[in-house]
Amino acid sequence: MTLRWGYGTNGLTDLRLDDALALLADLGYDGVGLTLDHMHLDPLVPDLAARTRQIAGLLDRHGLTATVETGARYVLDPRRKHGPSLLDPDPDARAARARLLMRAVQVAADLGAHAVHCFSGITPPGTDPETAWKRLADELGPLVEAADGAGVPLAVEPEPGHLLSTLDDFHHLRGILGSPDALGLTLDIGHCQCLEPASPADCVRAAAPWLRHVQIEDMRRGVHEHLPFGDGEIDFPPVLDALADTAYQGLVVVELPRHSHAGPELASRSLPFLQAAARGGSA
Repeated sequence: MTLRWGYGTNGLTDLRLDDALALLADLGYDGVGLTLDHMHLDPLVPDLAARTRQIAGLLDRHGLTATVETGARYVLDPRRKHGPSLLDPDPDARAARARLLMRAVQVAADLGAHAVHCFSGITPPGTDPETAWKRLADELGPLVEAADGAGVPLAVEPEPGHLLSTLDDFHHLRGILGSPDALGLTLDIGHCQCLEPASPADCVRAAAPWLRHVQIEDMRRGVHEHLPFGDGEIDFPPVLDALADTAYQGLVVVELPRHSHAGPELASRSLPFLQAAARGGSA
């Protein structure tokens, strides 16, 4: 099975979105991980629907597909990274994050995206685990239903340091929500290397029934730092074999959010690396 490659716009923030999409198409990428942010597609602007239609036209012109990502650091609060989250003690703050995710679902539907990505957030100080899981489930339940109605899977990402940080945590959330079919998983291959007990390839196989979105980069064990390919410890051919063997249908999106200063160069280097690794070798 041929895998489809994408590159995240959070690693191309020094480029206008029009230029970023043209670059990725020229390099041979199949799609893009489109982060909703003030630089490329601001989810809080009043003309969001019109801007989304423009981007849908650009994607179509360049022959690119998309997934919608919601990990912009300061899109809601200029002083709190990823704040407020779905775990915030303030119900109005939690509602602000939920509204952002609802907008992301609509954007994804309008773009024909294959998934909407989200994550739980860090457990606030003084919040016990039971309360944190209840808040997360209460906020995500309506989002899962909305995504299902829009025909776009909601794909939750286990994120190091967050309440939902592992594959086991994903299954814990599924159990709380009653195992809805519409709740999918975003698997970051680097995060598997960072903290999962199983190998990244084994994580892919274990996650396959729920896998709706994949992010990929290099990483080292125990260190949550997204690295260009070859700078970490991951053996990529078995990972890509596992994705192909399990018939993963979505994009495999390069995730280098701290490397925008070298985004065009890394985008040009990353695709041949992945293509070679998928053939079982090195670029």
